[in-house]
Amino acid sequence: MSKGKPIYDITPFTLLDYPDKTACIVWYAGCNMRCGYCYNPDIVLGKGKISIDEVLQFLKSRKGLLDGVVMSGGECTMHPSLTDFALEVKALGMEVKIDTNGSRPEVLKKLYENGTLDYVALDFKATPQKFHSITKSDLFSPFEKSLYFLIKNNISFEVRTTVHSEQLKAEDILSMRQFLETKGYDGNYYLQHFTNNSKTIESLADSDHKEFDRNLSSDRVQVKIRESI
Repeated sequence: MSKGKPIYDITPFTLLDYPDKTACIVWYAGCNMRCGYCYNPDIVLGKGKISIDEVLQFLKSRKGLLDGVVMSGGECTMHPSLTDFALEVKALGMEVKIDTNGSRPEVLKKLYENGTLDYVALDFKATPQKFHSITKSDLFSPFEKSLYFLIKNNISFEVRTTVHSEQLKAEDILSMRQFLETKGYDGNYYLQHFTNNSKTIESLADSDHKEFDRNLSSDRVQVKIRESI
C-alpha cells in the first residue's frame, strides 16, 4: 500500500453512517470544494496523519465486529490509494460505503468495476446556477456524470443536501428534486439542516429551518429531513 499518510482520522464505530451496518469511518484529508457550511475544516484544509497500512491494522483487529467501512472526508475519491484500499477492505469481509461530492466519476467507475462499491452517499450541493457560489468549484458536470453512472448501473445510493436558508431556498430544493427525477432517480432525497454548533469553513449566521418546513416531495422522490449536522 501507499507509504503516504492520506488519512486524517478514524471514527472506530458508528451505527448512523452506513444504513443497517456496524461500521467505522475513515476520514481522508483534503477536498476539491470549499463549502462554507462544511463542519470538517480541519480535515478539508489539513494534512493526513495516518497511513493506509495503519488503517488496515485497525480493521484487521475489528474483523468480525464491523460490517463495513465508510470512506469519507474531505473527498476520498481524490486519493489514488482509495481503489486498492477498498480491495483490501473487501478482502477482510467488510463492505465499502463511499461519501462523495461526485466530482470524480471515473473513480466511482473503477470501484464499481472492482466490485468494491457497495453503497454511496452522494452530496448534491446546489443547483447548477448556485453550484460555484456554494462550493467555490466548477464541478457540477462531473457530479452530473456521477449521478448518471450510479443510476445507470443500479448501484445502491442516496442523495443528500446540506441546507442553509441564506444559500438555498425551498424553491431550489424543488428544482434539485426535479433535476433528480429527470435523470431517473427515484430514491429518497435527504436534507441536512446546517446548525451553528461546530467550527465551519466560513462563519455563517443561523439558518432558518422554517424555510424548508413544507412538503417538497413528489410521488417519485421523497424529500426527508435528516438529523442536523
